[in-house]
Amino acid sequence: MSGYQAFYDGRRVLITGGLGFIGSNLARRLVELGADVLIIDSLIPGHGGNLFNIDGLEHSVRINIADVRQQSSMNHLVRGHDVIFNLAGQVSHIDSMQDPYTDLEINCRAQLSLLEACRNYNPSAKVVYAGTRQVYGRPDTLPVSEDHLVRPTDINGINKAAGEYYHLVYNNVFRVRACSLRLTNVYGPRQLLQHNRQGFIGWFIRLAIEDREIQIYGDGSQMRDLVYVDDVADAFLRAGTSDDCNGQALNVGGSEPIMHRDLAGLLTDVAGAGRYRFVEWPPEKKAIDIGSFYADSSRIAATLGWRPMTPLREGLTRTIEFYRHPLSHYTNTDDHSRVAVP
Repeated sequence: MSGYQAFYDGRRVLITGGLGFIGSNLARRLVELGADVLIIDSLIPGHGGNLFNIDGLEHSVRINIADVRQQSSMNHLVRGHDVIFNLAGQVSHIDSMQDPYTDLEINCRAQLSLLEACRNYNPSAKVVYAGTRQVYGRPDTLPVSEDHLVRPTDINGINKAAGEYYHLVYNNVFRVRACSLRLTNVYGPRQLLQHNRQGFIGWFIRLAIEDREIQIYGDGSQMRDLVYVDDVADAFLRAGTSDDCNGQALNVGGSEPIMHRDLAGLLTDVAGAGRYRFVEWPPEKKAIDIGSFYADSSRIAATLGWRPMTPLREGLTRTIEFYRHPLSHYTNTDDHSRVAVP
């Protein structure tokens, strides 16, 4: 066990959004490392929180169904934790354009609720925020480094940028140690598959598994870098133990970019099912599209020693094998009742 992994043995760790995709995978890793884990999640329908994500882990973690926007709850729940992984958020770009006030509440006010609770009731905690590459908007150059302008193209990107800057300000002014990880396109087990409003990759995976048609917008030449969820969890673990990243926002991206059309071909090949065709861009999606994007993750490599370790084909193979049997737990609407909360 590496030094940063051994750090978590016996540590009290809080994960907001811990029943979601990344949070639940992170919770599993923390339990393996001996941490005392508290998961907070509001289980808002359609946002990705799913009790099946902790299937088999129910008696190894504590769960509190709570909304991070509720200040009194957060004042109590943050106390006594060594590390707080803040993954609670609204991540749908489409939803943010249709319901901007909810996006504002979740991605801005909720972040202030957590940070104020830490400032007043647990100022020694380390907070790691789940940021997004969406804050950059349309890239000027590729790959995109942290020096690129923050210039979001949609409401979600604006609010996520604000949430990130709250964390950096609380680090710099109030000495609540905090950093942000700007995640690119994360994929893997336990991702929301109910709809395609939280990104394309989970939806592509579902369509391939169900032997359905994947629609590729335009000519499919857009490029993205994909990063496997286990590698992302490792980035959070490293950030949670280090003060070298305090006050920083760091890119967490894949090892190499791939065109949408090539990704669809690889995915259908790995799944042994599905097909794809090219279609015109829907106007509402074209209006907020950023074109090709892939990140320069050299800064986090230099700061924390993190690098993506999972090749894309291997990650997709693991992902598809995971979903083949419990697929209904990820495609049924509001399927939260399969696991009892202890």
